[in-house]
Amino acid sequence: MTTVGTHSVVRDAPVLTAAGVVKAFRRGPWSPRSSTSVLRGVDLALNAGEVVGLVGENGSGKSTLMKILVGALAADAGSVTWTGRLGYCPQRPELYQRLTCDEHVEAFGRAYGMTPAGVLAARTALYESLGFGRYASVQAGQLSGGTAAKLNLTLALLADPPVLMLDEPYAGFDWETYLRFWEIVDQRRAAGRSTLLISHFVVDEGRFDRIVALRDGIAVPR
Repeated sequence: MTTVGTHSVVRDAPVLTAAGVVKAFRRGPWSPRSSTSVLRGVDLALNAGEVVGLVGENGSGKSTLMKILVGALAADAGSVTWTGRLGYCPQRPELYQRLTCDEHVEAFGRAYGMTPAGVLAARTALYESLGFGRYASVQAGQLSGGTAAKLNLTLALLADPPVLMLDEPYAGFDWETYLRFWEIVDQRRAAGRSTLLISHFVVDEGRFDRIVALRDGIAVPR
C-alpha cells in the first residue's frame, strides 16, 4: 500500500486518486482462510472543485475505504495519492470529552500549523455558519449528538483543506443546519475545493457532481 501527499492543486485535475485498493478482515485469530474480503480493487479519482457522493449498502466498505483514503487504516494492496491537505470527518465524532469546543479548535489549529489569527477567523466563521457559537465553552462530553457532529465537522473544515472527506457528516443535524452544510460545500466547490461524502440520503443525489457506488468490493459509477 502506497500513500503519497503533495501540495499543488490545479482545477479540474485529480486531487485524490486510489488505484487497486484491496482490504480484507480476518474473522478469527487462527486461519487466514476465514477472512472476509471487503474491498476487491477499488479505483477512484476526485477532481479539483468536484463534489462526489459515495454510496452503497450497509457493510459495503464505504467507511473502510474512506479510512484508507485518509491514511487512518492500511490497505492490503493498492495505492492512494493526493494533493494538498486532507480534512477528515469520521462517522462517529472523535472528541476529547473534557475539552470545550474552543479548546478543540485551538488544539486542532495548532496541529494544522495555523496562526492564532487564522484560527480565530475560521472559528468565528464556522461557528456562525453552523450555528453553535453558544456552545464554545461547553465540554464535548456535555454536547448533544447534533452539536457534537457540528464540532466534528468544524474541525475537519478548520484549515480550509483542498480535499474534504466526510463520512455521513450531518447525522443529528436539524434541517436548517443541513442546508447550511450544503451552502458550505457549494462555496468550497466554487473555490475549487473538493469533497468526497458518504451519504445514505436519496435527497442528496442532485447536489453531487457525480455518484460512485461500492458494489461487490469495487467502485462503479451511478
